[in-house]
Amino acid sequence: MKQEKLLAGTTILDFSHRLPGPMAGKIMADLGATVIKIEDHIFQDAFLQGLFADMDNSFPAWYAELNKNKKIMRFNLKDPQDHKKILTMAHAADGIIMGLPDKVKNAIGLTEKDILGWHQPVAMIEMAASKNQVKAMHDLNALAMSGLLSLYTGEKNEKILNPPFLPVAGIAFGVKVATDLMAAMLKVSKTNKSVYTQAYLYEATDELFHPFWPTKMREIGEKSFLHNGRYPCYNLYQTKDKKYIALAAVEEKFWIRFCEVFTLNLGPDDRFHFSDRSVFQKISACIQSYTQSEIADKIKDEDFCLSIVAEAGPPL
Repeated sequence: MKQEKLLAGTTILDFSHRLPGPMAGKIMADLGATVIKIEDHIFQDAFLQGLFADMDNSFPAWYAELNKNKKIMRFNLKDPQDHKKILTMAHAADGIIMGLPDKVKNAIGLTEKDILGWHQPVAMIEMAASKNQVKAMHDLNALAMSGLLSLYTGEKNEKILNPPFLPVAGIAFGVKVATDLMAAMLKVSKTNKSVYTQAYLYEATDELFHPFWPTKMREIGEKSFLHNGRYPCYNLYQTKDKKYIALAAVEEKFWIRFCEVFTLNLGPDDRFHFSDRSVFQKISACIQSYTQSEIADKIKDEDFCLSIVAEAGPPL
């Protein structure tokens, strides 16, 4: 049965740029909403042209992915006639992701005060760095300020350390923006009044990630747990050809079968042995005796939570 698009029939105007706002719009577009991204006809989006696009070609690629299911419309944001067109669209929208400068919002008539006075109600969300912090902030700053980055830096002793993985705080912030906007839209439907709300990068980072490294663990200095490599059964291991496999054989039945397939003389309790690195080293020595493709062949008919670390996953 074809899955129903739950936001079909709703219209979102996306005035944001770069990552979090467009990510929120992508989520809503994926749920079936008609998302119209409004950009200035000259400046467009910072990921598409300008500093970010000029220094790193990942940003135009991100722009394409985040906005591929939206309708892109560009206006002269200094032109009063275009202001009227935009305002007409906004009055017909169900939700607005706001990312315009105050001067432009005032000129168009899209401030909090404006939308709260509309006869046709709308939900609008605006994004900021923090409720209380006044400094500028990027993804990496939010991770650092929340304390989460110390899980990554750990015991490392490198003079220059690459940031971790992807911009997880910015991505999570985009999810938070989408969630809050949908909640605001629900409130509009129940009250028939416009709703204005805000979302904050730092607070969203802390709210979404804090539960997974809570205060109690921080107070006792506990920085090591299953998902960041405490146990041999849940880790990344390098292969003979310098590639990797991901082992997540946490359950006893998976661990036992893993050990059988790879002829490892390890018992069920060994999967949680971390007081020394002996079990890690046994697994590593075994995995390094195979190339990644040899392991792929070895596990093709098995199902015990061991996966090849693919260089490119299947398209979504």
